[in-house]
Amino acid sequence: MNCHTTARLLPGYLDGAIGSWEHARVREHLDSCEKCREQLEGYGRMAMCLANVERVPVPSNLAARIRIQTAQVRSMGGALARMKSRAMLLFDHVVRPHAVPATGGILAALAIFVLLVQNILAGVPMGGAVPNDLPLNLIQPAALESLAPFPAPGIAPAEGQPDLGALVLETTVNARGQAVFYKILSGPNNAAVQRQIDEVMMFSRFRPQLSFGRPSDGGHVLLAFSEVRVRG
Repeated sequence: MNCHTTARLLPGYLDGAIGSWEHARVREHLDSCEKCREQLEGYGRMAMCLANVERVPVPSNLAARIRIQTAQVRSMGGALARMKSRAMLLFDHVVRPHAVPATGGILAALAIFVLLVQNILAGVPMGGAVPNDLPLNLIQPAALESLAPFPAPGIAPAEGQPDLGALVLETTVNARGQAVFYKILSGPNNAAVQRQIDEVMMFSRFRPQLSFGRPSDGGHVLLAFSEVRVRG
């Protein structure tokens, strides 16, 4: 018996609600599995805590409330059945007689649409890109315009402090070209480095993401610094 099967039988094992054969198998597994023994002890502690909880008195009107809710559920079921019956009747007498003509009209509209598309695209080349053709650029990604005017990355390290290495981060830019969030993908990640990056992001400018020519939030810019060193 494995741990998964034993875990499902532990509550019944504790309460004596499983058969003797299963009880013996669980007991045999518990002798060799410390994890399952700890889980059984947890169930035991939970049972002791629940035994000390005061019993909540049953409301005097509980039976009446149950009957009222049952009647409401039955009433809703009957209303749904009546609505379904009316819908089927409407379909049989109204929708179905017009189904075949409507299908024919849809097919005819599709055929006309195909013919129009063929006529419109008759002069469009389909074999590949056209020389000197320009992309539409309906959606343009965000980009870095100017980095902070002070050399925050690359500050000389303190004496005896090791070089922290290269840094790559992803910056999220809003519609005003401001960095609103960044995530360090690789390189050093500590409080001193994050303080440096905060200063760089605050004074850097980005071009926001353009969607159909309009600035939009959510652009991402990947920045890589050859080295970031932190002053002690």
